[in-house]
Amino acid sequence: MKHGAAVAVIDALGTVAGWSEGARRLTGRAAADVVGRPATELLAEHVPDETLIARAGTVALRHRDGHRVELYVSACPLAGADGRPAGFVVTAEPPGTSLAAAAFEQASMSMSVFDLEQRYLRVNDTACKVMGVSEESLTGRFFLETVEGGESDQGFLRHLREVAETGRSVRYESFAGAPALNREHLWSVEMWPLRAGSGELTGVGMAAFDNSEQYWARRRLALLNEATTAIGTTLDVVRTAEELVDILVPRYADFACVDLLDWVLGADEPPMMPDGGVVLYRIAHGSTREGNPGAAVRIGEVDVYPPDAPPARALREGHAVLSRAGEPDFVEWLNERNTRSPEGRLHRQGVHSLIAVPLRARGTTLGVAVGVRMAHPDGYGPDDAVFAEELGSRAAVSIDNARRFARERTTALALQHSLLPRGLPGQGQAAVEVAHRYLPCGSLAGIGGDWFDVIPLSGGRVGLVVGDVVGHGIQSSATMGRLRTAVRTLADVDLPPDELLTHLDDLVTHLAAEDSGEEVAELGATCLYAVYDPVSRRLSLAAAGHPAPAVVLPGGTAESVDMSAGPPLGVGGLPFEATELELPAGSVVALYTDGLIEDRDREIDGAADELRRALSAPAASLEALCDSVLKAVLPDQHSDDVALLLVRTRALGADRVATWDVPPDPAEVAAFRQAVGEQLATWGLEEAAFVTELVVSELVTNAIRYGEPPIQLRLIRDRALICEVSDASSTSPHLRRAHAYDEGGRGLLLVAQLTQRWGSRQTGRGKTIWAEQTLPGT
Repeated sequence: MKHGAAVAVIDALGTVAGWSEGARRLTGRAAADVVGRPATELLAEHVPDETLIARAGTVALRHRDGHRVELYVSACPLAGADGRPAGFVVTAEPPGTSLAAAAFEQASMSMSVFDLEQRYLRVNDTACKVMGVSEESLTGRFFLETVEGGESDQGFLRHLREVAETGRSVRYESFAGAPALNREHLWSVEMWPLRAGSGELTGVGMAAFDNSEQYWARRRLALLNEATTAIGTTLDVVRTAEELVDILVPRYADFACVDLLDWVLGADEPPMMPDGGVVLYRIAHGSTREGNPGAAVRIGEVDVYPPDAPPARALREGHAVLSRAGEPDFVEWLNERNTRSPEGRLHRQGVHSLIAVPLRARGTTLGVAVGVRMAHPDGYGPDDAVFAEELGSRAAVSIDNARRFARERTTALALQHSLLPRGLPGQGQAAVEVAHRYLPCGSLAGIGGDWFDVIPLSGGRVGLVVGDVVGHGIQSSATMGRLRTAVRTLADVDLPPDELLTHLDDLVTHLAAEDSGEEVAELGATCLYAVYDPVSRRLSLAAAGHPAPAVVLPGGTAESVDMSAGPPLGVGGLPFEATELELPAGSVVALYTDGLIEDRDREIDGAADELRRALSAPAASLEALCDSVLKAVLPDQHSDDVALLLVRTRALGADRVATWDVPPDPAEVAAFRQAVGEQLATWGLEEAAFVTELVVSELVTNAIRYGEPPIQLRLIRDRALICEVSDASSTSPHLRRAHAYDEGGRGLLLVAQLTQRWGSRQTGRGKTIWAEQTLPGT
């Protein structure tokens, strides 16, 4: 008789023949008081017939002290030596104990009981299903005999022994499989010691709860969180698609690809989705197998999906589409892949599940992402579809951001290049030789508003401009175009550098006031304007918040120009100061924007020193010097636009310039006409003598009649033949059309008709009237 159990033996006559200690504890009656007496004397009430027939049920007994005790009893028949019925062994326990047994059997978690030698004593129904065998086939067997003996099984056995040896409970998590399961599950396992009433350790109880769904949900959430930081690290469409594939493979798919509609990669607006087959471009794919052997389409190739293919349906329907082996659309898709790429058929064996999710952002469909499972044992399910749609939505926003950035950058760059000078007049005139470079920024900030220009001026002079608009993007490029046009317009008036910047400052202030009330500083700009005269070899320059240029004299080293830079354009209120330098022929002047020397990762002074060293190094040509300067000074990834303008000065010698002082006497005009004719003959320009003498006659006469002495006549042979007459009066002449009976008023009209262009400019001592005509034979 099992120690501690409530057991009684009743013979064939209904007399109590045996009584256990457990029975005494339940009823309060000792064996001496019960054995030999009828069992019915122990009952508190009549036993129903159905209980007798079933030999099990709830029975009410009378305790020794008289109170009622309800017990759940079960009877097991006994046979005598001759095989005839000899009585029953009756086992009794409180009713709650039977409920506990039922709870053990029917628990949704896997529960088992082991002895101290790690042999199965009892398992519930759930454990039998997990193991894939019956309780009878497990009972009495050593644990390792029932499993494969992998690492997780060895860990399970170690914990069983630990509880059996120490008597302490153990709780842990294990990612392991089971014989009846098709993949590994996450188990929350608890083991505890089982003790007898005396406290003696008799076995080990175990309960294992399947946390796989929560585990996979946490994995999907972690994957989404990782995708938030891993996708969209660059504003590049292709790289963003590759980052999405890296997230999917291998944790979510054995093969994944991203296909985009063709308009996403260009500058077109999104078209309507087609009803039939869909044409996409393969942007990225990845596989758990090296070399992507299962890819039917190469990167950059066109992929055509039939109308009923899962990817085409996902695009049309706007949600994830699941497909598994055996389903018609899956079979059709797989056959189409095998037909398209027969060499990959072997690598596609074992493909059992597919998911296609549309990439949609801001109401626009960009393409589709496809995931395929082979080694993953589970097919894609509804939870995977929810995850894929969320991941696809996040990736699509990053792809759309990259697309929009690329489009805006392309537009801004095209606008920038269209506004910058196409061909600078540095090679067709004698003032300067020119080389230039413009580099858009390599950061995500976008195209800036840097610009440069070379403007031909009267008298063989040339205007040199470099500027930088605050900010980036199309707005900055447009503002740059407006400022460049304004500088050219003001330069045409022949304003000195300081006066030109003053007018430009007013313009920027007005632009800022007109643009939605933005602060002036937000639409500010910097600018440097210089004028070089090849006759006097003087460089006059002024700056508005712009870096000073560097000058390299022939045979010397580069030095920064010592000048006073005024405030940036748009600030207002402070004057601009002009600086003058006299440069020998062959000097190199370097004008640049701050992007060349300013960067957050280096000091400005150090970059400026590098610039001067690079400018001082010998170079085969001005173009070569441009390249060497950028290579030496500019980092690989520059965060701002860079404009660099290199100018090598030239000088017009005395053999190309003729100057005469003119007395204020009209009778001397004929002598100067003759002197001009002789000079043209010396230059071999006799063909231009008639027109030039007529122009000289008109301009000198006007200066004598309406101007003030001293008067000077100058003839310059440059890319054009230039005639200049200067006097001390600041009154500028005006072109007017004379009436039929007027004696005068036709002089300037005649000059304008005979020359290519004419004009006047103010000087420090008066004004200069000039006229240009094309050289014969050019």
